[in-house]
Amino acid sequence: MIRIFVRCGRDGSIEEFTVKGHAGCGEAGRDIVCAAVSAVVQTAVIGLTDIAGLKPEYHQRDGFLQCILPGELSEEEKRTAGVVLRTMLAGLKSIQYGYPDLLSIEEREVD
Repeated sequence: MIRIFVRCGRDGSIEEFTVKGHAGCGEAGRDIVCAAVSAVVQTAVIGLTDIAGLKPEYHQRDGFLQCILPGELSEEEKRTAGVVLRTMLAGLKSIQYGYPDLLSIEEREVD
C-alpha cells in the first residue's frame, strides 16, 4: 500500500508531504498506481522548483518521496505553492477513489 502523509499549517496550507511504499498492483515497472502517484508527486516538486522558483527540501529514493517547503515564504510564494500542492492532493485523491485499497492519504494539522 502507498501511504501519503500531508502536513498542514493552522491556516490549512500544505507545508510538507511524504509518500511511502508501493501499491503492489503489478510487477515493478508496470504498476499503474505507483506510476500515477509518482507522476503526480514528482510533477508537484517540479512545479514548486522549476515553475514557482521555490527551494523546497526534498528527498527521494525507491518507494519514498518527502518534500518540505521552506519556512519563510512571501504571501505570493505561499499562494503559488498552495495552488501546486492542492492540485497535487486533488490528483492523489482521485487516484485513491479508484484504488482505495492501494492508497491511503492522511492529512495532519500541526501547530
